[in-house]
Amino acid sequence: MPDVQSPARPRARAHDGGPGAAELLDFARRTAADRALVASLPLDPEGRTWIRLDGPGGSEAWLIGWPPGTGTGWHDHGGSRGAFAAAAGELTEQSLAAAIPTEGWKTLELADGVDRERRLSDGRGRAFGPHHVHQVLNLSPDTHAVSVHAYYPPLPLMRRYSRSGAVLRLEEIERPGEWT
Repeated sequence: MPDVQSPARPRARAHDGGPGAAELLDFARRTAADRALVASLPLDPEGRTWIRLDGPGGSEAWLIGWPPGTGTGWHDHGGSRGAFAAAAGELTEQSLAAAIPTEGWKTLELADGVDRERRLSDGRGRAFGPHHVHQVLNLSPDTHAVSVHAYYPPLPLMRRYSRSGAVLRLEEIERPGEWT
């Protein structure tokens, strides 16, 4: 039987008119497969490197290089939905399967069973909603990782957290000018 491709279906737009999580993930996966783009990212053994990309539908997108042993720390995306995909190496995402309130707290005790962990490599990716709290890590002792990330609406802020056991603590709020 011949290989028949169905016509491309337009991705559903989110209620706010921007790209939905599935469209962001599709973009991240396609971009992660662009070997020339991935190879153009300068890698630094001491710290993360990045290139800002044009994401779909006005989204914010980044190609990020991760030296061995680096990570983001616990954070959220200020109410933006997003997606990311591994382009090279392997990343580990640790996330919380819990609704975290965005206002009115400094310290929160997490319930048992909220921790999730997944490993992403070879174009595998992950989409998430606007209240997602996670950290992304390159746990390799000797191999760089590269990934593609996309967010909509463009990140208004990022909340940074520390974690000790079941206690999550809001540490700081970063604005766009502080990470670009």
